[in-house]
Amino acid sequence: MSAKTLANGILRAIAIIVSILLVLYFLYTIRSVLAYLAIAAVIALIGRPLVLFFRRRLKFPNILAVIATMILMVGVLAGILALFVPLLSEQSKNLSLLNIDELQGSIDTLYIQITDYLGISSNVVEEVIEEAEIEKNIIEGLDIGFIPNLLNSFLDVLSTFSIGLFSILFIAFFFLKDSKLFQKGLLTFIPKTKEQGTINSIEKINGLLSRYFVGLLLQIFILFVIYTIVLLIVGIENAIVIAFLCALFNIIPYIGPIIGGVLMLTLTMTSNLGSDFSEVILPKAGYVAIGLLIGQLVDNFFSQPFIFSNSVKSHPLEIFLIIIIAGLLFGVVGMIVAVPGYTAIKVILKEFLNDNKIVKSLTQNL
Repeated sequence: MSAKTLANGILRAIAIIVSILLVLYFLYTIRSVLAYLAIAAVIALIGRPLVLFFRRRLKFPNILAVIATMILMVGVLAGILALFVPLLSEQSKNLSLLNIDELQGSIDTLYIQITDYLGISSNVVEEVIEEAEIEKNIIEGLDIGFIPNLLNSFLDVLSTFSIGLFSILFIAFFFLKDSKLFQKGLLTFIPKTKEQGTINSIEKINGLLSRYFVGLLLQIFILFVIYTIVLLIVGIENAIVIAFLCALFNIIPYIGPIIGGVLMLTLTMTSNLGSDFSEVILPKAGYVAIGLLIGQLVDNFFSQPFIFSNSVKSHPLEIFLIIIIAGLLFGVVGMIVAVPGYTAIKVILKEFLNDNKIVKSLTQNL
């Protein structure tokens, strides 16, 4: 190999690396736009069945079907905001969500009541905690500040996201109006020989993910209804807000229901401080725990099997392993996007590598 050839190879490698770095930097710079596109695509997938319903059943023209869908979705969003934002802002002190010092004091009071009820000396508990270094290893590492931070971030987004919201709705409108818009843009980068396979993959992915996201909304709605009924029966203040937040945590697979359940039980018990622990707080917490159990049983044996079997068409064990792997690699975000991402990958593999034995086994239900 001559020195000139070697030098050209090195320069070519450097040029490729620099180009990749520039592309990554460019993508990082426009990450907000990419986020808008991703959210708009999800909204379009959720709205797709409505557009098809208006067009096929009510015989609406395409543009009118899209407008009706957008009005309906914006109306639902506005209704949710109108319902929850005032409650979150006005009743936050009652819920002890935005005052972390008050929440900590409430938990301390609750701790004293529990130890008194169980007949355990607080000194004994403190000695056990000190000997096991639980306080150092767990309590100090438990950042309960995520609750007010979450809600404050949520309210900040609502107040400052007007431009982003407009951008998302604008993009989603055209995604719904022209369902081939994304496809046309992607095909400009695809070789002619792969175009048909790409088109088939996109159509299959759109159908599967549309059903998945609609099913996810149905899953959250069912949990929201169950939690709301339980909290209203028990007589918890701001039951709707608490139920909505806890149901929303279910978006995070496996971990989300635990976080939502702990949050609901904590808010139930702290909202009744001052009442008798054995006659009021403990029974209410027990009823809420039963409601949580019922909600999770319905979710695990009805909602999730319905979503996975009718949308992503994957075995529950398969989904479990994918979510765990994605969580280990990319954290909570990875767990959230694991199922739709895995579904898209399976469709693409089936279209282009259907002869492969492993691919054929994984995609036999698609």
